[in-house]
Amino acid sequence: MKRRLLDRMLLAARVHTVEQRAPRLRHIALTGPELTGLAWQPGQHVRLQVGAAPGAVDWLVGTLRTYTVWDYDGETLELIVYQHGEDEGPGAGWARTARPGDELRLMKPEGSLVLDPAARYHLFVGEETAQVAYGPMLRALPAGQRAFGCLEVDTPDERLDLGGPGTAANWDLNWSFRQGRSAASATSLVDAVRALDLPAEPGTAYLAGEARTIQLVRRHLTEDRHWPRRSIRTKPFWTPGRKGMD
Repeated sequence: MKRRLLDRMLLAARVHTVEQRAPRLRHIALTGPELTGLAWQPGQHVRLQVGAAPGAVDWLVGTLRTYTVWDYDGETLELIVYQHGEDEGPGAGWARTARPGDELRLMKPEGSLVLDPAARYHLFVGEETAQVAYGPMLRALPAGQRAFGCLEVDTPDERLDLGGPGTAANWDLNWSFRQGRSAASATSLVDAVRALDLPAEPGTAYLAGEARTIQLVRRHLTEDRHWPRRSIRTKPFWTPGRKGMD
């Protein structure tokens, strides 16, 4: 593994297991002594050093890509990587070729897409890329907390199991399938949110995934349902022509 100037700021790890969960979803588990005892909140991400970078950036830190943490037990850090299947960049190339035993470096978990402990209830909206963040967030909800959601994936086999034991009674999650339609500027997802029978008072909304769709859903919540912007947490992961928006 190539040494770079800022490696001392990163954690050393190795790939433990790789599993293809669906045609475009890869589960990759990372381990290593430096991954023990990290601070992590469900919904947060890590930045992985996935390859070389142009010019001086390669000498400093290489190419970094951001991935949401699917689970972390204090020792093993699990990712589920969505592969768009278009022009392959360094992140997609790393995920496709990762094998057990591969060494890599990463930053500590970070990010503000985390649960609001003061929320009256929780609303989750997004597509394939968002469900990786929403799974751990939903599993971390305190007993009795209400959760609503609209999640859209291309086909049923790209739907992840987001639940845990004893949770379904408090959740109202609606799934829809695009069957080849674009996930960008997805008015179908906005229509699904519009159809939700939500409590009169705003809760806290988490909008993640494609950037233009996030804007449309946020506009519906603020203009049609009169939610304050402070009650809406957003995390754009991609938009056409651009993936990895950190």
